Amino acid sequence: MVSALALVAAASLLGGVLRDERSAGAAPSLTFEAKRLEAGFTSGTTTSLVRDLQERLRTNPNSARAWALLGLGYQQLARESGDASFYPKSQGALHRALALEPHDLTATVALGSLALSQHRFRDALALGNSARSISPTTARVYGVVGDALVELGRYPAAFSAFRTMVQLKPSTASYARYSYARELVGDRDGAVRWMRLARDAATDQRESYAWTSVQLGKLYWNAGRTKAAAREYRAALAVVPDYVYAFDALARVEAASGRYARAIALEQRAVDTIPLPQFVAQLGDLQRAVGNVRAARDQYATIGAIDRLLRANGVGTDLESAAFAADHGRASVALARRAHAARPSVDGDDVLAWALARAGRCQDALPWSRRALRLGTRDSLKFFHRAWIERCVGHEALSRAWARGAVALNPHFSLQWGAQARRLAR
Repeated sequence: MVSALALVAAASLLGGVLRDERSAGAAPSLTFEAKRLEAGFTSGTTTSLVRDLQERLRTNPNSARAWALLGLGYQQLARESGDASFYPKSQGALHRALALEPHDLTATVALGSLALSQHRFRDALALGNSARSISPTTARVYGVVGDALVELGRYPAAFSAFRTMVQLKPSTASYARYSYARELVGDRDGAVRWMRLARDAATDQRESYAWTSVQLGKLYWNAGRTKAAAREYRAALAVVPDYVYAFDALARVEAASGRYARAIALEQRAVDTIPLPQFVAQLGDLQRAVGNVRAARDQYATIGAIDRLLRANGVGTDLESAAFAADHGRASVALARRAHAARPSVDGDDVLAWALARAGRCQDALPWSRRALRLGTRDSLKFFHRAWIERCVGHEALSRAWARGAVALNPHFSLQWGAQARRLAR
């Protein structure tokens, strides 16, 4: 499924490496660019837009609107580059905006998006609710509220927020969120239908079209439809030729087909462009799969350095770190509990269950694994974790059933755990 362990997938719906979509010589107005920034992307290069806003503020430092847009611009630069040092800059600009206009909607929503990006979900919910009190009919407000509620495990309220968002403004952002809601409850056909609507709404926007194509491909991938997934990933690259999220996703397809050299080359391109932890971890797993143990260790060590940089810039990484540690033999129950306290979602439940199991506390892990699947989510990795835990507590038949479920959903769900899932399924 679309993982909540990725860096704020919901909050960064349209993030990534952007390309200039303007006609030659065109110079869109600040109003035009502002609308795109508020939607989560820009039509031109973000760097030039940020410079323009900085210049405007040098001559007019009392423009709340310009400060708010500058804050959004810094967030977009963070998404494009993977450089979390833009987050504190965004926060400073947005607080300047609110000091000038305490009820500025753009700045309030942007602070909510920033809190999501930094994994401060309770703060994000408070800011989203503040934005809703300012403008209860603005759709993007409900995106912040719903995203935060999902990560806090408050699913009925989250899904209600997404429905309201769709009703107020049918768009790529609202359709994609509703697709994720359907995926969480195990409705894969519904998730595909809503993601197709999201892509249809993005036909004139290359970046968002590429993003939705990758998300649609992931839905196919998670259902074991490898060829359909590859088709969508290549569709993304056809419109944005160096789209890193497509490189990462296509690398998994190549690995599933046994073409490890091509998989490593694709993942390396993603890492070289934006060294996101999930890209680096996948590259390490690919290197380990072909026997390059030293290269794998180097990648895993890099994740530690990236994690320190993220934390230094206000990004909470406990859940991702706990999952990585449990997968790679250094399970920390204390870290997983801390992560779960901040993020009591089905992903938080699953990571806590897995950390407990990998630490040898399988009886304690079982209730959390059950909670992780309480929505009816059809996720091979969660199914495998349940199978592993059931085997650990001596429930052989249940373990076999869950493992068979994992393999039936997607036999290529994990480079690291796929073979063990197949053994458990026998």
